[in-house]
Amino acid sequence: MTTTPLLVGLGLRRGLMHELLTVEDGAVDFLECAPENWIGVGGAYGQGLAQLTERFALACHGLSLSLGGSLPLDRGLLDQTRRFLDRHQVRLYSEHLSYCSDDGHLYDLMPIPFTQEAVYHVAARIRQAQDHLQRRIAVENISYYAAPYQAMSELDFIRAVLDEADCDLLLDVNNVFVNACNHGYDAQAFLQGLPPARVVGMHVAGHYDEAPDLKVDTHGAPVKEDVWSLFAMACKHFGAQPTTLERDFNYPPLAELLEETDRIRTLQREVSHERIVA
Repeated sequence: MTTTPLLVGLGLRRGLMHELLTVEDGAVDFLECAPENWIGVGGAYGQGLAQLTERFALACHGLSLSLGGSLPLDRGLLDQTRRFLDRHQVRLYSEHLSYCSDDGHLYDLMPIPFTQEAVYHVAARIRQAQDHLQRRIAVENISYYAAPYQAMSELDFIRAVLDEADCDLLLDVNNVFVNACNHGYDAQAFLQGLPPARVVGMHVAGHYDEAPDLKVDTHGAPVKEDVWSLFAMACKHFGAQPTTLERDFNYPPLAELLEETDRIRTLQREVSHERIVA
């Protein structure tokens, strides 16, 4: 297992497995996967995962805990996830600040109402998950389109959850940009309002421009220039944090994805240099 600092990562997707197996050591610092997609997987994919985790550190970004849901947390999934994280010596584990289940799995990330009651509810479940996993977790700000009831702003809701749960934040910069466009708030002010000590990682990804005031978070395109600019600002505000480039479909040649991960590294180095000079 590599001990390289986690700074620049790429999402581990089965559609990229063949090319990732041939990538040069050091091309990225880590790979990020959803543990639910790999727990118990054998065959060629299981062998590929084993080979990759011998060469790259692994971060995990969960999909199915449904932290904002009403049903009890899935203890079986938590047990499996804990074993997976321990086996692969995962240093950064995150989940979505959302819910994804009701009577069954909804196969989507649904926004939580921005209320004080919801803060207490989801924070209690985050604390329960952290206790079960015996590690701190980071929650990710999600993109949303039909806003739930809002007794407080998205920013105030996230801050309240982080404080009440005593957990960390995985900052999805693309989601901030998308939500700011769709819901009419200032993305830079949003970033500046987040507590720097809570931010332990970031995501960047591509989105689709449906209209000037409607952006769709797709993870299926290159990162937009406006998002790169916002990411540069985030690096200046929060420092160089472990950052994953997410791409879920419409895969280009791996060389093009590595150009984007190289851009992440360049922006991180620029910020580190500025801090040293200052």
